[in-house]
Amino acid sequence: MADFIETGSSKSAIRVLENPIADIASFDAIISELIAQNPFECTDYVSEGQTISGIAKSRQYYTAKILFEDDDAKTIGTVSVKSPDVGAFSATAGQIMADTVLAGQIGGTPVRDTAHDAYYCQLKCHDANGEIYYVTFTRTKVRLSSYEDESIRTNVETWADTVSALA
Repeated sequence: MADFIETGSSKSAIRVLENPIADIASFDAIISELIAQNPFECTDYVSEGQTISGIAKSRQYYTAKILFEDDDAKTIGTVSVKSPDVGAFSATAGQIMADTVLAGQIGGTPVRDTAHDAYYCQLKCHDANGEIYYVTFTRTKVRLSSYEDESIRTNVETWADTVSALA
C-alpha cells in the first residue's frame, strides 16, 4: 500500500478581534477596499486557460437574525436567513421585517437582532511567488490559511494592523 508523502508545510494563522465588526456595511467596506487596493500585491494567474484575478471572493454568506417579540418585549419566535451576498442579506432581512403575514402567524413584532448577525467571506489570493492562500473574514476573526512563505503572513498582518476594525 502506498503512503501519503508530505508535500509542503502549509500553515494557518488567526487573529481574534477585540470587538466584532460593527455592521454589514463596515464588513463589506473592509472586503471591497482590500480587493480594490490589493495591498498584498496578489497577481493574476492562468488556470485551465482562464485568467483568474489575483485576489477575489472565493466563498461568502451572510446570516440575518430577526426576533419576534410580544407586547412585553419577550421573544416568542426567531427567523434566521442565510444569504449568498451582501445585497441579498439586506433585501431578505428587509422583506422578513416587512412581512405582516409572517408576523401575524408567529404572533409578534419583528425586531432586527443585528448583534447576532453572522458574516463570512473567504478571499482566494495568488501571491507573486506562485502560492495560493486564503484570507477568511468573520465578524470576530480573520484567518489566514494554506500559506507556506512567512512573508505572506507578515504582509497580511501588516495590512490588518492598519484597519482599526481588525484590531
